[in-house]
Amino acid sequence: MCGIVGAVSNRNIVPILLEGLKRLEYRGYDSCGVAVHQGGALRRARSTSRVAELQANVEADHVASGTGIAHTRWATHGAPAVHNAHPHFSAGTHIDAMATGFGALEDEVAGQPVAPVARIGLVHNGIIENHDELRAELRERGYVFTSQTDTEVIAHLVHSFYDGDLLEAVQAALPRLRGAYAIAVFSRDEPHRVVGARQGSPLVLGVGLGEHFLASDAMALAGVTDQIVYLEEGDVVDMQLGKVWISAADAAGGGGRYKNVQRPVRTVTAHSGAAELGPYRHYMQKEIFEQPRALADTLEGVEGISPELFGDGAYRVFKEVDRVLILACGTSSYAGMTAKYWLESIAAIPTSVEIASEYRYRDSVPDPRTLVVTITQSGETADTLAALKHARSLGMEHTLTICNVSTSAMVRECKLAYITRAGVEIGVASTKAFTTQLAGLYLLTLALAQVRGRLNAAQEAAELKALRHLPVALQAVLALEPQIIAWSEDFARKENALFLGRGLHYPIALEGALKLKEISYIHAEAYPAGELKHGPLALVTDQMPVVTVAPNDALLEKLKSNLQEVRARGGQLYVFADSDTHIGSEPGVHVIRMPEHYGALSPLLHVVPLQLLAYHTACARGTDVDKPRNLAKSVTVE
Repeated sequence: MCGIVGAVSNRNIVPILLEGLKRLEYRGYDSCGVAVHQGGALRRARSTSRVAELQANVEADHVASGTGIAHTRWATHGAPAVHNAHPHFSAGTHIDAMATGFGALEDEVAGQPVAPVARIGLVHNGIIENHDELRAELRERGYVFTSQTDTEVIAHLVHSFYDGDLLEAVQAALPRLRGAYAIAVFSRDEPHRVVGARQGSPLVLGVGLGEHFLASDAMALAGVTDQIVYLEEGDVVDMQLGKVWISAADAAGGGGRYKNVQRPVRTVTAHSGAAELGPYRHYMQKEIFEQPRALADTLEGVEGISPELFGDGAYRVFKEVDRVLILACGTSSYAGMTAKYWLESIAAIPTSVEIASEYRYRDSVPDPRTLVVTITQSGETADTLAALKHARSLGMEHTLTICNVSTSAMVRECKLAYITRAGVEIGVASTKAFTTQLAGLYLLTLALAQVRGRLNAAQEAAELKALRHLPVALQAVLALEPQIIAWSEDFARKENALFLGRGLHYPIALEGALKLKEISYIHAEAYPAGELKHGPLALVTDQMPVVTVAPNDALLEKLKSNLQEVRARGGQLYVFADSDTHIGSEPGVHVIRMPEHYGALSPLLHVVPLQLLAYHTACARGTDVDKPRNLAKSVTVE
């Protein structure tokens, strides 16, 4: 992974490829590259710097072509290094070290600038699980490997089948691959052709006038074409000048045969990831402050509580289910953990939350009367998609997703959906996607409660009033930023932190700790406050800040006792307290008062100051806030 762009056109597509990579930068990457068909050969440029530097090198060497592929990589196999960056070439069973005048864009082999006489060029998102087996086989046949990637294996494998027809070579190679992939491939011998294929990793086809494009995300093609085909699992697309074919494996035919298929063309308005920052220093800060609008947009049109908010047929499904299974990863899993409290206390429906990457690898007890709920910002998270398919394979067919991208694979795979309207989220650390997910999950809770006879008209009116007030309440929380900045100066000098919460605010503490880890690189852990004396208390010193979420709820007095345990050990407390909790500042106890208590919806307010604390601490430490090291925005591999 992480980003793919490809094109076939009569015009110079190099600027389109590079602009597409820039629009995918928000996903995170550690290297990038572009390859084109020019002067009867394949030319390539790769870099471990930003796309802007790659673009400067390409422009300096006057690279121009109507056919090419490009990629941003987030390392899975092999360290972030130029020789591991995509695109990968295959020149057959040897490397021809003859210089080709490629200038600053040449590869280096054994310290000498040379360029392979490449026949096949390829970019790839995903992971090939049997790459070691294929690598050994190809080496025996004389292929030379110059990288540690699983991707170079695919390039050589396609080359091994190539006999003048790129589509046939790709179709022959794909059955040999085990794992997930989205690929774009082109050949030196066919100057106006690019073949793409997908299995377990997203890939879209952009349709233009006499030209065609491939991308891992429609956003990469914003401004180029709005005519998008979402390729389905197992699809292979053959792009040539003015024409395109899509084929899929013919299950009836067997033996790796393919048949032509039709996929609908959709008009998609994709917004560029290169949005203006305006008065903000980073996209993360901008997105934190966009949360009132994002919540208002997500709740727009909700005039009443109804199962039909989640799609046609939702009422029948909600009547048939008697439990909920939530599948999610990372920040989305914390949204699911919060929703478990709501679903069981308000809708009285048993709920379990599973980490998607673990769920399908353990024995579980399926129940066909379960509503399987997936939560994902992108709708392309590989682990969550795989967990959903596993749940369906066990006979659980009632599926619903809370997702921010209406055209995503997850929305297509689930029968029901609630589309949040957070807008494009560029910062790798999720903020507005999380709060809008919580809003969607709260609506789901209320709809299930209504169907189960636990929400009368008066309660519905009160809940709707509270939801509509959320944007205003969030604005008041954002006004706390100056106080939080003062705290961040203390946190920037620390290397460890504890976060505490009780009840439905325990997942919010988890989310706060995750944010601090992600962008400031401070080790942070979260615990239910009642668990403090069962181990974590041993860590408490005056060098261990303890962040506490303290709403005025039924567990407040218990929480106050936990705070005293910290103070007795000399710990420094940083408390986000509702105004009526009677927790006062004193030596060793720092308090920021929340504007108002918000009942069951309190998690949506309390998470925002934790986001701001992480953000300003990271700024004070000088880290790359929007692109934290080793992380990617959309995790499309296992």
